[in-house]
Amino acid sequence: MLRNGAFLPGFLAAILMTLTCAPRAAAQEAVGQNPPPYRGVQTHVDGVFVTPVPNVPMTAVVEVQSTQMLDDGTSVSKKTFNNIARDSQGRIYNERRALEPDSFDGTPPIISMHIYDPSTKLNTFMEVDTRLARQSVRLETTPALVLAQSRPSVAPVNRPGYQEQDLGTESMENVVVHGLRKTRTIPANASGTGKPVVVTDEYWYSEELHLNMLVKHDDPRTGQQTVAVTQVNRSEPSPSMFEIPADYKIVDETPVPR
Repeated sequence: MLRNGAFLPGFLAAILMTLTCAPRAAAQEAVGQNPPPYRGVQTHVDGVFVTPVPNVPMTAVVEVQSTQMLDDGTSVSKKTFNNIARDSQGRIYNERRALEPDSFDGTPPIISMHIYDPSTKLNTFMEVDTRLARQSVRLETTPALVLAQSRPSVAPVNRPGYQEQDLGTESMENVVVHGLRKTRTIPANASGTGKPVVVTDEYWYSEELHLNMLVKHDDPRTGQQTVAVTQVNRSEPSPSMFEIPADYKIVDETPVPR
């Protein structure tokens, strides 16, 4: 059962994530079997992006918690959640909702949704404000949007100013996850603070689900963010989740071959 259980007309009303077009930008990146490392926060939070892998159906809720440092030295905490889904065909659904203050007790408004069908290579980005469904077909032979997640390296990398630590395995949402911590030291002359800054990113990756189940980002200059996949349901999602609502105007943005 997805959080709040609410549906917009024709699909689930509820990755990725807040005030930018992260899924659309991600759609332009090269493909592999896994999504791009979580970049952390500047003025927004990117989330966990469900990958179009066939025969691994699921629905889940992505919980986002962000504590952002302000210029005056104080901090502000916000939260949101996003529903994600994947069916046995490899079709995926990702969404982005607004970050809200920790005191917020309602349902964060949805900003945009993304659907991708690997069989047709059709991307659909739906914008709630404009009621536009922007579609484009990827012409590459490899499926788009199987975006690289951060799986632990075979041999963690260690060099001056950068270290990786293998955190071993744990169980989350009844799947085995492998942890990796990346620590980067930014020198004083480049940190903007006049002193060295240590930035830490932690990833817990599930080979079974092809998904980062937990991501933590800590940068003293911008704050701390946690993105966690919860309420995983391994059953087949409703086909309606991959449909465009009837009140959306479809716009074809597929590049014209030259």
